[in-house]
Amino acid sequence: MAEPAHAAHAARPAKASGADTPGADALDDEARDARYANPFAPPDETEAAADARPRSLFGEILDWMLAPLLLLWPMSIAVTYLVAKSIANGPFDRALETDAYVLARQIHPVNGVAELSLADSTRDFLRADNIDSVFYQVLGTRGELIGGDRDMPLPHDEDRPPPGLVEFRDDTLHGIDIRVAYTTVELPRTAGAQPVLVQVAETLDKRRQLANDIIKGVILPQFVILPLAILLVWFGLSRGLAPLHALQTNIRTRRPDDLSPLEARRAPPEIEPLVTSFNDLLTRLEQNMELQKRFIADAAHQMKTPLAGLRTQAELALRQDVSPEVHRSLEQIATSSEHAARLVTQLLALARAENRLSGQIFTPVDVTEVARHAVRDWVQPALAKQMDLGYEGPDDDDVPVEVDGHPVMLREMLSNLIDNAIRYTPAGGRITVRVRPEPAAGVAHLEVEDTGIGIPAAERERVIERFYRILGRDGDGSGLGLAIVREIATMHGGTLTIDDNVYQQSPRLAGTLVRITLRLRADRA
Repeated sequence: MAEPAHAAHAARPAKASGADTPGADALDDEARDARYANPFAPPDETEAAADARPRSLFGEILDWMLAPLLLLWPMSIAVTYLVAKSIANGPFDRALETDAYVLARQIHPVNGVAELSLADSTRDFLRADNIDSVFYQVLGTRGELIGGDRDMPLPHDEDRPPPGLVEFRDDTLHGIDIRVAYTTVELPRTAGAQPVLVQVAETLDKRRQLANDIIKGVILPQFVILPLAILLVWFGLSRGLAPLHALQTNIRTRRPDDLSPLEARRAPPEIEPLVTSFNDLLTRLEQNMELQKRFIADAAHQMKTPLAGLRTQAELALRQDVSPEVHRSLEQIATSSEHAARLVTQLLALARAENRLSGQIFTPVDVTEVARHAVRDWVQPALAKQMDLGYEGPDDDDVPVEVDGHPVMLREMLSNLIDNAIRYTPAGGRITVRVRPEPAAGVAHLEVEDTGIGIPAAERERVIERFYRILGRDGDGSGLGLAIVREIATMHGGTLTIDDNVYQQSPRLAGTLVRITLRLRADRA
């Protein structure tokens, strides 16, 4: 149940624009000087909101790995095509060269004139593949056609090779691209004679078909290999970044009060400096928190004695014969000192709970005994407000309900719950402290229910915060009761839940039910 609070709201003056405010230029200069004095200072929230959010490390690495891969892939296809074309030209050029040599050997001089004598086997050899795909031409010493196709293009005179050497060129015949192998044959020369020109050509269809077959054989598997490579890169990155995800999970699953250092030796060498720096930050944070806790505990301890003395003196003064105005002032002093003393006591309890969150050695504790003693301590304050404070234990009182814990802290936890119930339950109400073990689940429930004003569901997450009080409710609570309960429950590995205690259906009246769930000892579960 929550402790209500009176909230004091201080109105903030509206911030004037720089143009209307005297000294705005001086303020801007000071801000700019401060910025330059520490360029590594955290940016202002407005600047941070304006800046674009950096990309994820996974996406950045993936882009730098896949972008070159996808860029090089078309280049690889182009290079593969050129290599396939060169490979396809090799055997066809050698066959064409052989044809040119064979045709050159069939030229013989007859009466000073070159003649071509082709046997049927040679003619079939030249036309073996396709009669429309192979062409030849033989020109005599005076440029006359001795045999073959008249329309075949001629090489330049300066490009004619010496006798016995075959050269190649690309040309066209009847609008069709052809590959030409040509050579010359030396015959006994006469005036104005030149070497016999022998040319053998073929179309590029078979070459292109072979090149396409090679391309298909090379490229088609890449359509399977490339997606597989992308998947492997994705998987490799995921595995490579797994230590970062493990570190993230470790940090997220930690309790808010766990400031123990991370294991830097288990981190990869690349992120080990980051983990070490984070551990240094945790160490400094823990030291600062310890200083704050020690300050609160010391201050609260030092305040107990003067507050007790102030209250005692006020009560003694109330016994004297004084005027009504002085009597009211003394009563106010006594009441305020009592509230301050209670706040100091709760601060000390909170500091003790926080300091025992780590390294605490627990002992077996019978929570039924703790509950009975806590109820006994608060019987008189409950009777003073005409309340029915009762206790309900397990059916078998002879069997202890034992947990591993600290008896003083558990009693402090129950005392805060009972104190809250008494403060926020109207006179004549009913408060019940209950111990309800569940051996099958291995837990024990400590419950405090009342017939008070209850806690709205929307406020139940916030009432366990320190110094939080629900607006609009009367009461003299400090806002620390449920914060202490939560710390002690967390210290014992328990959970705190807040629910309604419906004690009348029509009209529906609901108080508050606060339940602390603790794990039973192993031999009691």
